[in-house]
Amino acid sequence: MNALLNVIQEDGAPSSPAVSAKERPCVLLAGLPNAGKTSLFNRLTGLRGHTANFPGTTVEVREGALRIGSTEVYLLDLPGLYGLDGGSLEQEAARAVIRGEAEGIPKPDAMIIVVDATRLPHQLPLTGELRAQGIPVVVALNMYDEVEKRKVHISLERLSEELGAHVVPISAREGIGISALLEQLERLLLERATFKEVPPRLAACSTCRGCVVTARCHWADEVVKNAAAESSILRSSVADKVDEYCTSTLVGLPIFAGVMFLLFFSVFRLAAIPMDWIDSGFGELIALVQYLIPEGTVSSFLTDGVLAGLGGVVVFLPQICILFFGIKLLEDSGYLSRAVVVMDGIMRRFGLPGQAFVPMLAAHACAVPAIMSSRLIENPRDRLRTILVIPLLTCSARLPVYLMVAVLLFGDNAFAGSLVFVSGYALGAVAAICVSLVLQRSLVAGTPSRLAIELPPYRMPSLRDALQSALDRGLMFLKEAGTIILMISVVLWALSSFPQLPAPPARADSSQVVAVSGEVVPAQPSALEYSIAGRVGKFIEPVFAPLGFDWRISVGVLTSFAAREVVVSALAVMSGIEGEVSEDDPGFINSLRRMRRPDGSLLFDIPTALSLLVFFVLAMQCLPTQVMTYRETRSLRWPLLQFGWMSFMAYGAAFVTYQLASIFVG
Repeated sequence: MNALLNVIQEDGAPSSPAVSAKERPCVLLAGLPNAGKTSLFNRLTGLRGHTANFPGTTVEVREGALRIGSTEVYLLDLPGLYGLDGGSLEQEAARAVIRGEAEGIPKPDAMIIVVDATRLPHQLPLTGELRAQGIPVVVALNMYDEVEKRKVHISLERLSEELGAHVVPISAREGIGISALLEQLERLLLERATFKEVPPRLAACSTCRGCVVTARCHWADEVVKNAAAESSILRSSVADKVDEYCTSTLVGLPIFAGVMFLLFFSVFRLAAIPMDWIDSGFGELIALVQYLIPEGTVSSFLTDGVLAGLGGVVVFLPQICILFFGIKLLEDSGYLSRAVVVMDGIMRRFGLPGQAFVPMLAAHACAVPAIMSSRLIENPRDRLRTILVIPLLTCSARLPVYLMVAVLLFGDNAFAGSLVFVSGYALGAVAAICVSLVLQRSLVAGTPSRLAIELPPYRMPSLRDALQSALDRGLMFLKEAGTIILMISVVLWALSSFPQLPAPPARADSSQVVAVSGEVVPAQPSALEYSIAGRVGKFIEPVFAPLGFDWRISVGVLTSFAAREVVVSALAVMSGIEGEVSEDDPGFINSLRRMRRPDGSLLFDIPTALSLLVFFVLAMQCLPTQVMTYRETRSLRWPLLQFGWMSFMAYGAAFVTYQLASIFVG
């Protein structure tokens, strides 16, 4: 695996791997998921760590600087592992680093194996496998405070003897034992002669002629029997009883629905306040630029291009942070694993694993953080299918279009208007299910992976870790997607601004025409109509005519491929309204209702409005989502394919809708 990690210095600036290799010892943090590695990493780095990807992959690692005495250590937090011999991206990346095969990363100087003291029988097989890699090791026996509270005795001396490594009891959340852990790590780095060889009984597991995994499990059982015979009682009978209900379809499904509703409500509602602040802030900034810089190309570039593009990126940040904050709380509490068990049987019928339900639910707020949250899905094919169907689910950006169509068709009739919303959500969900089944039998063939998951204990989640996770995800979004989105926004501004409308003659009347560069144009066309975007709209009008769209709606559709909600302002310009409007503004709606075709008929009749609604439900009209699909798949193939088949499906469905509606209504 050709992987090169960007080493992050303490101030956040990347340094070359060569400098890290020569000047700083490399220490790994390794262990099973939910063992407490993240909490320990945050303790050791003082929340100065950073999340990064292995180049060419979507595998995440956290990296940071740790100072021990006068020595600065490069600390690398590997993904949670169940073993090293599998074929997942996480296992390949971890295996490459541990064995010194990752390009630019030297063989580690030491490794901290994080072990959940409350689940020793399940933790030790991986611990034995990591210990057998021949790297100097110190074992951090995490959550030891819970063991002491339950008055369970673990012989640290016997456990250390069996592992051939120092075992340090700690509590990463409470900060207990961190100093002792650092002392042992310092001794390991500075006094390599004290490194213990792998104990013969553990080493024999790797040479077992039978199943190596089985051999390590038998070894782990013997170690637990000798060093912590009482550890089996750490599994609470109350927790077992709760799991019977939380993982059952009858009771667990309503509980899960309630929890997910709260998460979705938080993302959708709580984000509205900071999103309004961001909108207002950028609005004030745009007004300031317009005040300081005279009206013209430079002012338009800064306000409509740069600042509008930045605002379009940053406005997603509250949703992303709140979503991942909630997911981290659910994950650390132990509930998310139970939710996956509940949904697995239902989702598998549609070609998706149970883990796909959380990102699909989040997609109803925004597809961008939903695609990011699909990283919860371990199987690459299952994750790819999930990413490809997520944009079909109704996101908040579609709501202005739904509201506009509902008011156009039904005015103040709340019941009829609500049917528009229900129809939009239902159509998107049905389309996602159908596409998933098609993908499962074609491009991304394969049965969803069977669920094999260990249910972690219920615990009070750490707000500190959840906030750090939310911050990491938000910064990654701004860094990875922001620059590309900003560039595209500037390009779209240029297309809609040039060529600029020439000044009309002093005494021109409404019927007069003016020759400009040999081209005859109306004396008073709109700036957008005269621009490249407007001309393209005229050019492609025959393509969209079967859907009931004229050139003005076509311009709105074209601009909406940057962001769906742009169609509202585009149609406002087309209807002759200047300035910002809302989708339910009476003047705006009345102007749309007055718009006519060349033959004098209404433009937004029932067939056209329904056709527009169906097109917006199914079409890929979100550049940030396309960028995120590319970022997550690391291939142009999938976002291009996603754009192609969604556009084809949207066009076909809108065509059928318009033709049928014209027959039955027109």
